[in-house]
Amino acid sequence: MTAPRRRRGVTIVDVAARAGVSKSVVSLVLRNTGYVSAEKRAAVERAAQELGYRPNAAARALVESRSRTVGVILHDMRNPWFVPAVEGLNAGLIAGGMQMLMGDFRLDGRSGGSLLSKLLEMNVEGLVLVGTMPDSPVLVAALEQVPTVVLGAPAGPGPSATVVTNDDVAGAVSVVDHLVGLGHRAITHVSAASTAVGAARRRGYEQAMRAAGLADRMRWIDGDLTEEAGYQAGMELLAGTDRPTAVFAVNDMAALGVMSAAEEQGLSVPGDLSVAGYDNTPLARMRRISLTSVDNASHAAGRRAAEVLLAQLTPGTPRPADELLPPTLAIGCSTAPPGRQTRPDGTP
Repeated sequence: MTAPRRRRGVTIVDVAARAGVSKSVVSLVLRNTGYVSAEKRAAVERAAQELGYRPNAAARALVESRSRTVGVILHDMRNPWFVPAVEGLNAGLIAGGMQMLMGDFRLDGRSGGSLLSKLLEMNVEGLVLVGTMPDSPVLVAALEQVPTVVLGAPAGPGPSATVVTNDDVAGAVSVVDHLVGLGHRAITHVSAASTAVGAARRRGYEQAMRAAGLADRMRWIDGDLTEEAGYQAGMELLAGTDRPTAVFAVNDMAALGVMSAAEEQGLSVPGDLSVAGYDNTPLARMRRISLTSVDNASHAAGRRAAEVLLAQLTPGTPRPADELLPPTLAIGCSTAPPGRQTRPDGTP
C-alpha cells in the first residue's frame, strides 16, 4: 500500500503563477517594500488570499536578518498582575510588528538558564523580564546581548536593563492616607520586605505613617506575596485583643488572605476591619470582594514597556531612562471609617 503523499504548502511560486507576475514582485508586495503598481499589488494580494498563502517566518527572518520576536520571561505566571501587563505588552509589540515568545522563569529548573539560552538561540531581538527576577549571572550576561526592559519590578538584574514600573512608594502612601482620612490610627501592614516590590511598599507605609504623626503606631508582619501568607498574618493579628482597625496588605492576594482570616474570627469587613491591597487585580474588582486597592495601570505599563523596547531596536539608540508610572487608588467596599470594635470575647 502506497503511503499518501504529504500535501505541499502553498509557496511564493504558486502565488506568482496565480497572479501572473514574477516571484520578485510577490516578494516586494508581501514585504511591503519597493514600488509595485496598484494593479499588480491587488493581483498578488488576491492570489495569496485565494490560495491561503502563509509567509514562511523562518525564511523571512533569513532574508531580512531579523526574527521580529521578543523573548518575554515571567517571574511566576501564577501572579494575577501579570495577565493585564502581558496583554498590554503584547498589544504594543504587535503594533510594532513584533511577536512574543514567552516562558516562566519559575518553571525552569536551571535558574532560567535553559529558557534564556533557547530564546537567544531563536535570535530574539529583545527581552522583557516581567516581575522581580532572582539574582542570576546568566540573566546579567543575557542582558548584555540584546536590549532588555524590566516590567513591574523596581530594579533589573543588571545595569543595562531599562525599568518600567509602578511607583510603589507613592502607591503605598496613597493607601495609608486613605485609611487615615477615614479615621483609622491602628493601621498594620502585611508586608513582603524580602522582595524588592514589598520593600518599596513598606517604605511607603512607613513614610505615610510618620507624616500622619503615627510613627509610634507602626506595625507590620512580614511574609510573602501569597494568599496563605496573608491568611497567617491575619490570624496572628486578629486573634489577640490589640488588633488593628485597618490592614494594608502588600498585594491583593495577601489582602484576600487577611479577609479570610477575619471571616474565620467572626469579624466583618469593613465593619470590624478595613482591608486594602495593591495591584487592583481582577480578583479585587469582583463585586463580592470589591477590595480597595492600588491600581498600578498594569496594562498601560505593559504597553509602555513595549514602546521602550521597540525604541531600543534602532541601532545607535541610547538606553532610555527608567520610568516610574504614577498609580491611582481604586476605592472599593472593603474600607470604611472605624466602627465600634469588639474584642474576640464579644466585649467592647
